[in-house]
Amino acid sequence: MKRKVDFLVIGSGSAGLIYALKVAPFGKVLVLSKSDMDYTATSFAQGGVAAVMYSPDNYEKHIEDTLKAGSGINDKEIVRITITESTERIKELVAWGTQFDKEKSGKFSLAREGGHSEFRILHHQDNTGFEIQRALSKKARQHPNIEILENYFAIDLITQHHLNEEVNRRRTDIQCYGAYVMNMKTSQVETILAKVTMVASGGMGNIYQTTTNPLVATGDGLAMAYRAKAHLENLEFVQFHPTSLYNPGEKPSFLITEALRGAGAILKTRKEKEFMKKYHELGSLAPRDIVARAIDNEMKLSGDDFVFLDARHISKHEILHHFPTVYAKCLSIGIDITKEMIPVVPAAHYSCGGIKTDQNGKTSIHNLYASGEVACTGLHGANRLASNSLLEAGVFSHRAALDAVEAVKNIKFMEIVPEWDAEGRILNEEMILITQSKKELQAIMSSYVGIVRSNLRLKRAFDRLEILYKETEDLYDKSIISKDICELRNMINVSYLVIKMAMNRKESVGLHYSIDYPEQKKK
Repeated sequence: MKRKVDFLVIGSGSAGLIYALKVAPFGKVLVLSKSDMDYTATSFAQGGVAAVMYSPDNYEKHIEDTLKAGSGINDKEIVRITITESTERIKELVAWGTQFDKEKSGKFSLAREGGHSEFRILHHQDNTGFEIQRALSKKARQHPNIEILENYFAIDLITQHHLNEEVNRRRTDIQCYGAYVMNMKTSQVETILAKVTMVASGGMGNIYQTTTNPLVATGDGLAMAYRAKAHLENLEFVQFHPTSLYNPGEKPSFLITEALRGAGAILKTRKEKEFMKKYHELGSLAPRDIVARAIDNEMKLSGDDFVFLDARHISKHEILHHFPTVYAKCLSIGIDITKEMIPVVPAAHYSCGGIKTDQNGKTSIHNLYASGEVACTGLHGANRLASNSLLEAGVFSHRAALDAVEAVKNIKFMEIVPEWDAEGRILNEEMILITQSKKELQAIMSSYVGIVRSNLRLKRAFDRLEILYKETEDLYDKSIISKDICELRNMINVSYLVIKMAMNRKESVGLHYSIDYPEQKKK
């Protein structure tokens, strides 16, 4: 089955929907959602979105904070673009129906998070992302030019590699013609032809055992782009959120928002001793990479499986007013955070690298754009400053839409794309092979490619991953396509890239910390 659209959007989070809404007046838009439309990383984002709104804050301060958090290896021009366009993007979200918290005066109520020198985090209590997703989803559902397909899995981007071999050999520049996608309700693979394609599929947190990412975050967009020979970079920089709720067995891990530390919560050991001041002058509000490594080190020193976050000194009124989601979640497992400390542990949270894009969200493949966590704009450098991610998605989905609307005028559909070839594949009932390989992969990445790394650990991870890769490719080539085999394959592809890029980075910087290169090299 083939269908044609002007704009194909893979992903229904803020990056995908902002782009979809902006291109919709200029053509037919198809948005694919791997699960329910609102089950996205955006919905999971608690803290907020960073933007300069009022004095004494200004763009230069936000730029400096972003560069400092990123260890100075950010793309400085991209940082300036993002920060100076932040105010307009916030106003647009508000115009589209997003309701950020306000003070009695009518001004936005701004919070402060780790690494920020000013109060500049717009929020909606402690479920800001959910509120943004609500507003965007409502507007997208109402738009007559936007079709949304839920429970559709993007298998591969269509490029000239799917045409005959002679064309493949002759071409040096790669073009994207759409994607092969699977209707997960019927298991049928459909061919979507598109003039331009936007990958906004989110992150890859589930390559690790513990993550705050939704279960759908298996690096699908990254893996598809890699197989299509797009340029990817900076995937060694995996941000671990310092404070996820320690509740073994729960997936994804529940995130204890950084805004709680911004409100005064303090990290402590089991013996109720503060420890962050010996690691950084900002204490519990230090940049996330420093806080995560500090917690990791304290757990190794004590032998404990977690540390504590103490919010008992914050008034109950403030807790209930600003952090009702965290309060309710902790209470559901028997912890009253107004009277008891919260057990926390670092969890894989955000990928600072991804598909390399330019200032307009364009990738190295013609007619292919990327935005959100799946993309690498250069904003974050070696470490993302808290709450810059929702901002980045808004800025570059906006810029990508402006570019794509012009580009689409001169693009024609590729008519000779073949249908998906399932010949020779059989129904594979060996589900145990897939689930076991997934567990092995997550154990490898968590043990050897986590918060602290070494050359030996990376080499061991690479060697073990190679075995899993060969086994999985063999299984994939013979099996009828399923979501599980595709996800496993994608997770292995992405893990390979994380390991290879980590092996190539011969220094400790930002989120990539190796015991073999302990000295921070400033650039």
